[in-house]
Amino acid sequence: MLAQDLEPEMEALLLRVVPGLSEQWHGASSDEVDRIERIAGRPLPAFYRWFLSRMGQSMGPLTYPRLDFSARRVLACYSDRLIAAHPRFLFIAESSDELMPLHLFFDLDAPARADARVTKRHARGGELHDQFETLREMLAWGALSRFRVERMPQQCEGTFVSNEPDVLSQLAPLLSDLGFAEPVPVGPFCGLYERSDAVMICSSALRDSPGGSQSFMIGGSDAGALRKLLGAIATEASLKVKVYEWTPALR
Repeated sequence: MLAQDLEPEMEALLLRVVPGLSEQWHGASSDEVDRIERIAGRPLPAFYRWFLSRMGQSMGPLTYPRLDFSARRVLACYSDRLIAAHPRFLFIAESSDELMPLHLFFDLDAPARADARVTKRHARGGELHDQFETLREMLAWGALSRFRVERMPQQCEGTFVSNEPDVLSQLAPLLSDLGFAEPVPVGPFCGLYERSDAVMICSSALRDSPGGSQSFMIGGSDAGALRKLLGAIATEASLKVKVYEWTPALR
């Protein structure tokens, strides 16, 4: 099976929003992927196999400034005993943050949608800091943030709050009616919504069940358009909207 057939929605999203990605991403070798799987001691999540096949050598412009996801670095950290093999946690990215080097791991005991939970911790263990329910969501959220929301003329950040659980189940139908599409499959802790003139990304802390709040970032053509969208959400989805910051700041 071809790599693009494994994750068609994700591949289409990244190639569309990340300039120059197709010329600059490079995959890991099949030997490197197999060696990582032997360290994991179980089959790798299917999404991670796709990721390594496409970006296991270089993520091109999608590269994170302080995270090295390369298969070569993953294997070197295990080989040099900087990271100890663990039956539950698989090391997937090294942090170069000198003050607090929290590295990324898969929690293989928390699978979701042919993927797995992404968490942060120190190299030798310690407290877990869960990030996203899947690596797919982390990468898609990051790509939309960096290459769409942050490049829009106007952005705003805030929180949606509801007395009912699962904010996204209330938000998604309204946004669909307003012409937004969801580019990749996500779960109840992450929302990704696109329209030609606006983009919204949402996230919430991972817990046993969806909570009554979601942080959001929206990018659009101007403040008036974003205010109209937020007004529709507050009125028709019955969500309380709290806006914390406008970029550029409103006068």
